[in-house]
Amino acid sequence: MNPNFHIPYAVPTVLLATALLFKLPTIVRAWRDPDVRATTLLLTWATAVLVVITPANIERLNVLTGIPNIASPWAYSFLTAFCATGLTMIMRWREEPSPQRQRRMRRVYWIYSGIIVALWVTFLVAHVPTPRIYDLDTYYASTPWMREHILLYLLAHMVSSLVAAYMLWTWSPEITNAWLKTGVICLQLGFASGLIFDIAKLAALGARWSGTNWDNLSTQAAPPFALLEAILVAIGFIVPQAGPFLQKRLRDQSDYWRLYRLWRLVRILAPASAKARFGLWAPLDLRLMQRRQRVHDALRLLAPYLDYSLYQRAEKAASAALNEEQARALAGAVTIRAAIRTYHGNAAGGDATARPDSPTPSPFGSEIHDHIDAISDALRHPRVVDSFHKRMTRTESTDAHA
Repeated sequence: MNPNFHIPYAVPTVLLATALLFKLPTIVRAWRDPDVRATTLLLTWATAVLVVITPANIERLNVLTGIPNIASPWAYSFLTAFCATGLTMIMRWREEPSPQRQRRMRRVYWIYSGIIVALWVTFLVAHVPTPRIYDLDTYYASTPWMREHILLYLLAHMVSSLVAAYMLWTWSPEITNAWLKTGVICLQLGFASGLIFDIAKLAALGARWSGTNWDNLSTQAAPPFALLEAILVAIGFIVPQAGPFLQKRLRDQSDYWRLYRLWRLVRILAPASAKARFGLWAPLDLRLMQRRQRVHDALRLLAPYLDYSLYQRAEKAASAALNEEQARALAGAVTIRAAIRTYHGNAAGGDATARPDSPTPSPFGSEIHDHIDAISDALRHPRVVDSFHKRMTRTESTDAHA
């Protein structure tokens, strides 16, 4: 058996298994959430289908159980469960919770559960003694009960794909959320791939019944579309849930590192409140909140030393070369660095809490506290900040002598 033939099966299987593994913490934490449970089951069924239909695993199942072609009811049962879960997931997305929706979802589960039972019954009563790894559907296309077994899974899969595609098509124009829209597009492409798989399989079966050999449609043309469907449908259901989470995670990570320079500058100041220690494994949003809080605490401690006139002069000077936000950020950086120098000068003199004699500080509104991220960005260029501070100091000195 050519091992290279298994690669197309292995790649999507690994991708789906990896997605399931990454979702494990969410599964454990929020198992009571119906959407989390449904997504988990969907990934599980999709992964199980791909594991079972891998040619090497089909052969292993035949050998281990001693039952030829036992992989067939297993794979088709997982595929049928995948179809049912997909339909109910779309119902969850489209409709608000209601008794009617709940009844429709239960009806889907009961119908597809009955199909799974029928798949096992038809397989057990069929006579399929010859193991077939690649061409089971066409080889047994005319075998009593196995014929019904094959048609049952194909028709169940086709109906679910058509119904799902129709529900998505009618619902798609109403969707405004970008992540959900992306997921729906992936689902539509996935179900379209599933329909191509079904059509190719049914065409090969029909050819067998009419005495023609179109087996290549079943053994070579159809399988890639089944693999593509499993990947696209799984992605389609994952993206609307994982997308916002990853987006927030990336935004929080960016904000956390963006604040680093300002946090590092002011962390040497005594905190205004008791310091809570968080480890590296603490949630990122908690660590970000703590970093922001420490910066704001330090700024409140520096409040008596923040020179509002210095801020205004620095902002006016910076406005000539920078836009409004950048000028405000640079002025804030200059003012904070100057305040820290004054604070340490008083601390060296034995009174860190004393207000500076001059200039008289003015109360800041939102100029500092509401722009700490931009101020931290400005601190990436300490030479520019120091240069502006020296320039403001020279200007103040010249004005005083004049």
